[in-house]
Amino acid sequence: MYIESVVIDWEKVGEGSYLRGIPSLREVERLAFRKPVTFFVGENGSGKSTLLEGIAIAYGFNPEGGTLNYNFSTFDDYSELYDAMKITKGRHGQNQGFFLRAESFYNVQTKSIEYEMGKPLYGSRTLHKQSHGESFLSFITTFDRPGIFLMDEPEAALSPARQLALFSHIAEMARGGSQYIIVTHSPILLGLPGAEILVFDESGISPQAYEDTESYRITEMFINHRDGIVERLTGE
Repeated sequence: MYIESVVIDWEKVGEGSYLRGIPSLREVERLAFRKPVTFFVGENGSGKSTLLEGIAIAYGFNPEGGTLNYNFSTFDDYSELYDAMKITKGRHGQNQGFFLRAESFYNVQTKSIEYEMGKPLYGSRTLHKQSHGESFLSFITTFDRPGIFLMDEPEAALSPARQLALFSHIAEMARGGSQYIIVTHSPILLGLPGAEILVFDESGISPQAYEDTESYRITEMFINHRDGIVERLTGE
């Protein structure tokens, strides 16, 4: 593992911090990563992205995303959690990887122009000249050597077919020694064999089987009982 575990020192978090009010996080002192791919799942506002952001910044990534070389800021709006974290890293040489968050990827696209220096690094066109989904996938799949990759809801920009392409890329990269920590609601990505799924809820953070995730259960229920569900939701 590039990241073997994360320890949170809650004494470094302010008494009035909103972080102490997040049920899934407030009892967590140590979180270990045991598989090449770890998924964070749970309801909106359950703390998944907050924890991923803290891990990314503590590891050395730019808060708005990009590779370890990116260093820019358009709006400082990240929590103090990273400052209370200690990351145990595995033994690796020169790191490659990225932190990808859907809401600030436009800023990463803009910054990439500076790094490309007239030569597109992510496909045959610069990221801004690709569609949102195309640029997302181009950025992700350009990396073909082992590394650490943190992604916050990568499915947000991707069609189901592109999610399958990402699924295949992650599987191949994980077999080659990469590590992924991913926040997602996608029942497609969550189906990756051998991944560990961690659910964030009122009781904390705990492992969960694929078929028990809300993403799977609701999708399966809607597909198999669509007429009845639509009738109840619309009153028609």
